[in-house]
Amino acid sequence: MSGDAEPLLRVRGLTKHFPVRDGFRSTGAVRAVDGLDFDVRPGETLGLVGESGCGKTTTGRMLVRLLEPTAGTIEFAGRDITHARRGALRPLRQDLQIIFQDPYASLNPRHTVGRIVAMPLQVNGITPPGGVKKRVQELLELVGLNPEHYNRYPHEFSGGQRQRIGIARALALQPKLIVADEPVSALDVSIQAQVINLLRDLQRDLDLAFVFIAHDLAVVRHFCHRVAVMYLGKIVEIGDRDDIYQRPQHPYTRALLSAIPDVTTLGPAGRIRLTGDVPTPLNPPSGCRFRTRCWKAQDRCATEEPALVPRGGNQATACHFPETGTISPDPGPAGESSAGPVDATAAEVSK
Repeated sequence: MSGDAEPLLRVRGLTKHFPVRDGFRSTGAVRAVDGLDFDVRPGETLGLVGESGCGKTTTGRMLVRLLEPTAGTIEFAGRDITHARRGALRPLRQDLQIIFQDPYASLNPRHTVGRIVAMPLQVNGITPPGGVKKRVQELLELVGLNPEHYNRYPHEFSGGQRQRIGIARALALQPKLIVADEPVSALDVSIQAQVINLLRDLQRDLDLAFVFIAHDLAVVRHFCHRVAVMYLGKIVEIGDRDDIYQRPQHPYTRALLSAIPDVTTLGPAGRIRLTGDVPTPLNPPSGCRFRTRCWKAQDRCATEEPALVPRGGNQATACHFPETGTISPDPGPAGESSAGPVDATAAEVSK
């Protein structure tokens, strides 16, 4: 990965509003995603983190054009695909894949595993050396499944095994970019580490880029080069992994990081507990959307929406009164470079 490389994926002003209707009359809109700007370079992993309902999954589905954006632009490999039709998207599908959050809902229960994983090859008219069946069995083995599972059906597998099938299907065409929507949330701790190591090896060997959607901040720290923190449809902070985890500037980012379990301490020492519920995206707060739960909020926060602006290095924050100071890096595997292996027994990988 090179920081000087042209972005593989460029997103500007990406917005998705879902209309709310009372019969035939529109009564408002759910502002699920409200103006996102970010880039992903070849071979890079960008992590999207935040509370449930912040718009992470909606963003991922728009990136692969499973949802039509309300506004903004999506450029992939230099081409504007924001409103591209199915025929124009078909050549790009080989390079742009997704791993779904719910593995069972994304697998056809009437198809065998072999047919599910082979489908991308057949649709695109690709016949790999040795035949489709051999390639599918290689993919199953690559993700830790038995090649003899070729003729089994999805209901015969556990949730974690079904997620591995989804990963194998996404890898079938050797894409350039994979949107991974909670790819390890259904797996137990030791398998999480194995799958993360697998994705990292594939990234290195195939020069893959990832948009990695997750709520487990420890896993994100192991796998991602950069991290974008979302709150109520907006990115409130984005930057290099070490900057985000050691020098968080947005109060919300600091609160999220304080919730990571630390086996070296007992009790809730250092935990920042946010008061109140997440506001509804039907009617988000004026100004800064986090101000209703922020301990630093002032009058300006209610009237002026903070812009996402650089505040030193490769870090940008949307806050009128950013945090200062550093958080000491955790010892052990969490502090290693992204090129290093994940310890399958590391406490940092556990939820």
